[in-house]
Formats: sequence, C-alpha cells, structure tokens
Amino acid sequence: MTAREQARFWEHPDLPGVDLLRARYVRHTFSRHVHDSYVIAAVTGGVQGTGLPAGAELVGAGGVVLVNPEVPHTAYAGAAGGWSYRVLYPSADVVSAVAAETRGLRGTPSFTVPVAADPAAARLVSAVHEAAERDDALAAETFLRLVVARLLARHSADAVRRGPGRAEAPAAAARARDLLAANLIDPPGLDALAAATGTGPFALLRAFKAAYGLPPHAWLTGERVRTARRLLDAGAAPADAAAAVGFTDQPHLNRHFNRIIGVPPGAYQRDRKAVRAC
Repeated sequence: MTAREQARFWEHPDLPGVDLLRARYVRHTFSRHVHDSYVIAAVTGGVQGTGLPAGAELVGAGGVVLVNPEVPHTAYAGAAGGWSYRVLYPSADVVSAVAAETRGLRGTPSFTVPVAADPAAARLVSAVHEAAERDDALAAETFLRLVVARLLARHSADAVRRGPGRAEAPAAAARARDLLAANLIDPPGLDALAAATGTGPFALLRAFKAAYGLPPHAWLTGERVRTARRLLDAGAAPADAAAAVGFTDQPHLNRHFNRIIGVPPGAYQRDRKAVRAC
C-alpha cells in the first residue's frame, strides 16, 4: 500500500454480521474474488472501476456498487488519483431480516443492478461508518437498516442471484470444490481433481468456472484467505495462519490477503482486536 493509500477493515461489536471497510486507494487492485456476504460500496471520491460478470463499470462519487454473495468481482482505480469509498459487508442473514421486516419477503433477496446512482444511499453508508467510528451503536444500527431497506426497495428481486452452492452446482464442480476446501495445505492438481470427479481436465475447468465464476486455483486462493481471516479473528499470528491454510510463508499470505480484503493481515487483525478491546 502506497503512502497515499490508507484502509481500515473492521467490525463494530454492536453490528453483528457486518464488516466495514473505509479506504482510499490509488494503485491498489483487488484480485477477482467472492464474498459470502453482500457488498454495498459507496464511492466518496475519485472513480472506482469494478469488474463484474456482466462487464466493467466506472463509479464516481455518489454511486453505490452492489454485489450479491458469491458473485466474482474486482475493483481498481478508474481514473488517475484513484478512489475513496466506504463499504458495508452485511451477511445474508442481516439483509434477509431487513427484507422480511420491511417487505414481508422470506428467503434471501438479490440486488438486480451492479451500480446505482443513489447519493442518498451513499450518504447513509457513510453515516453507518461515522456512527460506528464514534461508537454510537444506536445510530449505526439505524442507518444500516435504513440503507439496506432503501436499496432493497429500489434495486432488488425476491430471489438472490448468486453462484450455486455445493448442492446446486454440477456434481463434478461441487466435488472438486469440496476436495479443495478439505485440502488447503496440499490440494490435488487439476489431473487428480478431474480423475476424482470422473471428468477430463478441460471439462472440469469449464464446469468449475461456470459454477463458481473462478477457475479452481483462484477459488482455492480465496478460500485460503477466508480461512486465514477466521484464524486471525481467533487470535492466530499471521505467520501461523499462513502455514495453516497452505501459503508458503507470511509474505505469500500478505500479498493475497491484501489483494482480496484490501488491507494486510497484520493491520486487519490489529483493527479488529482494538475494537473488541474497547
């Protein structure tokens, strides 16, 4: 991260199920990755480029990026000078609860547009952050529900559009995903995966990418980072987390963690520990 860049990825103890990222990036580029939560990103300055399955989008101040769970995406500077934004990562349970209360919907809703020109929603996202930063839980919870309800009312459908789960994906892709998840430290190669799933290597590559939006090696990197996050949250040292999930060393974890989460693992862990200690 350059001297002009700064980022904080954290959670407030009174906003369970919601991660927060406040950042200014100039040259940082996120690898293509997925989240098991939603992404609600309000651009506050500059231009963010976002790569999504339907194509690239450029988003300026006042715009909101909406990504459903398990949808592959990336982010990068869309103009010289980079971009600033504030991001909410609400879990599916949080969004579903708001949908049930405000719209009487059961199940998990889906955002139907990847980008919304909605300055009022962008201000509400910033308001969640500002309230959480001053430890005003009541205000943060209020603004969170207001912005999720607003976005659901304007930009959602009843059923979530997301990558298929293990049961919904083609059997070979789901089996390959299970094998990779169970063998983070010593994952099988492509030929071994194909043999274990009864397919050829190219057929498996096509099926896996169609099911999960990423080739197996990229999905594996994301799964390693997600598992490392859980270990860091539990108090593991970054070097131990790196070894536990199959990265060759801590710098290897640092590189991929930063490209997917947006901050290095040490900074991620310090910010979250500091909040919990308050």
